[in-house]
Amino acid sequence: QVQLVESGGGLVQAGGSLRLSCAASGSIFNINAMGWYRQAPGKQRELVADITSGGRTNYADSVKGRFTISRDNAKNAVTVYLQMISLTPEDPAVYYCNAVFLGPTGVVQSWGQGTQVTVSS
Repeated sequence: QVQLVESGGGLVQAGGSLRLSCAASGSIFNINAMGWYRQAPGKQRELVADITSGGRTNYADSVKGRFTISRDNAKNAVTVYLQMISLTPEDPAVYYCNAVFLGPTGVVQSWGQGTQVTVSS
């Protein structure tokens, strides 16, 4: 199993920046990809950005050029960051970290508890 713990959310003014962190522990060597999703009230959870173990990245159109996902592979830990700049009133949501990994029965997804991002206008 893979456990995920997010941090870094908070309140920021429109145009400001935040950096989210997600620390993965457990079966980190089986992680294929990690990513960030977000869910605003009344909306479905959507992909924000993801990054493969090889470093390939993918972004939602709405955040391209403003958000950057990166991954730090340490010896016994994996941390994924989401640097967010030029935040707009469309960005507030609960942001969830996600990991896709190979479990004993096949490909499995793990989710963090979520971190709130609030943008004031």
